[in-house]
Amino acid sequence: MFIEFFFEMKEARLPVSLKEYLMLMEAMKAGVIGYSIDDFYYLTRSAMVKDEKHIDKFDRVFGSYFKNLEYIGEAEVQEIPEDWLKSLAENLLTEEEKAQIEAMGGLDKLMETLKERMAEQDGAHRGGDKWIGTDGTSPFGNSGENPEGVSMGSEEEKSKKRGKGTAVKVWEKREYKDLDDSVELGIRNIKIALRRLRQFAREGAADELDLDDTIRSTARQAGLLDIKMVPERHNAVKVLIFFDVGGSMEPHVRTCEELFSATRTEFKHLEYFYFHNFVYEDMWKDNKRRQSERTSTYDVLHKYPSDYKVIFVGDASMSPYEITYPGGSVEYWNEEPGEVWARRMLDIYDKAVWLNPIPEKHWDSTPSIQVVKDIMDQRMFPLTLSGLDSAMKKLLR
Repeated sequence: MFIEFFFEMKEARLPVSLKEYLMLMEAMKAGVIGYSIDDFYYLTRSAMVKDEKHIDKFDRVFGSYFKNLEYIGEAEVQEIPEDWLKSLAENLLTEEEKAQIEAMGGLDKLMETLKERMAEQDGAHRGGDKWIGTDGTSPFGNSGENPEGVSMGSEEEKSKKRGKGTAVKVWEKREYKDLDDSVELGIRNIKIALRRLRQFAREGAADELDLDDTIRSTARQAGLLDIKMVPERHNAVKVLIFFDVGGSMEPHVRTCEELFSATRTEFKHLEYFYFHNFVYEDMWKDNKRRQSERTSTYDVLHKYPSDYKVIFVGDASMSPYEITYPGGSVEYWNEEPGEVWARRMLDIYDKAVWLNPIPEKHWDSTPSIQVVKDIMDQRMFPLTLSGLDSAMKKLLR
């Protein structure tokens, strides 16, 4: 059974090895967990998954392979804490429903009857008033109308207090969350990827306790306390980030907002500017005042030294003419091609990457993306967790 599950994970391209499999078998043999599918899930995930980006793939394989499994080992009901049941009864049941449960013999009798029904029943059942199933009046099942029951169904049963759906205990199936390195993710996951781009240094006033030096100095002074302070430790990496805004970038505003929020948190030395479609002789910091308050690209190149790392964010989707010819801008007449300005920037900032929110599988069908990739010397990456991770590695080289 477990060896087949192991091969299923291999087929799904999960990076699992025989070492992890043997470790899982040792844990099972040692009785680390009880007869619980939840415990087995967490034990297996701990043994097999070494990187959170693979959790989604693991969940899909686990859910598919063990989709009909409710118990591991002998057929027995999962223990439900008595205090939990009493608390649930107090909070969710009306006085009338409590009286109905008491009429059946109380909670202990209810759970004992459930165990007996599960042992007797040999298949699925719909309707009726005895067997575990759906849409009936049996005390056990889902979507039925017995307020004295134990629900075997979904999350929404928790919130139903009267009539159909009311039950003493909600038995839910696991829901698997999407966490894959091939999809666009939220701020927390972006921060994790950005943390690869770290070079710590201590700068400013000495306002942080240096515990190790304090202990050493105090010991040298025969126990006389000698407090040592150091400047706070900061990420010393300097980042310039340029965002393409408007037009075809409108569907990607949320992703760019998340990236912007994450970079502002992770980097103390961060400067940002906006452009439209491609970089030309001007850019801006306030989209509402983009026509009146522009910054010369020359000023940017002169103000920020070459130790800054540069990140362009845009879909690079436009007419190639906008990149390679004078007057290519769709907003005004640019005297020099955008390509000239991009190469000027890359001559100064040799650590530069381009993040593209368009899925990588579509890049070959857009000529302008190929032009931008060539200008960037192929340093274009998809705006996904995996792509961001690769981009940060490139900036560190």
